[in-house]
Amino acid sequence: MCAAALAAASIAGAQYVSPPAQTSVTIGGKTLSIHYSAPSVHGRDIFSPHGLISHDGTYPVWRAGANDATAFHTDADLDVGGLAVPKGDYTLFVLISDPDHWKLIVNKQTHQWGLTYNQGQDLGRVNMTMSKAASKIETFKITLSSTGAKTGKLEMAWDNYVASVPITVK
Repeated sequence: MCAAALAAASIAGAQYVSPPAQTSVTIGGKTLSIHYSAPSVHGRDIFSPHGLISHDGTYPVWRAGANDATAFHTDADLDVGGLAVPKGDYTLFVLISDPDHWKLIVNKQTHQWGLTYNQGQDLGRVNMTMSKAASKIETFKITLSSTGAKTGKLEMAWDNYVASVPITVK
């Protein structure tokens, strides 16, 4: 077998280091779900100026996970932190030019690799509420939760950071 064929076979048979994960919630009788891949810290520097999530403009946004872009589906029209999000399928990215101030990006382009980002497809961006984790979070986690009959929260947590945004079902 030639070197190119061996490389292709290795890639085809490889498993992602960051395993697939998902979260879902039912709010007001409507289902919201997120599918993503969950990277782990593994002793790496994540959010410093020279960390894994770059602040130097190498990547304008983070895919909110690893591997494929993070997929978001909603069966309802939503208000996500002040952004009107019609029911449907989206991709979530996060702008982290400053680790203490994250912006959630809801993007209309779907089914792409995580580093394929087209700003022209943004539905919009919203500021996330930031807090420090009580202890280091080894594996990235996204959580959708209900906070009331028609309200909920999307939360992302990794390393020493927790970022959240409120969700209202319209």
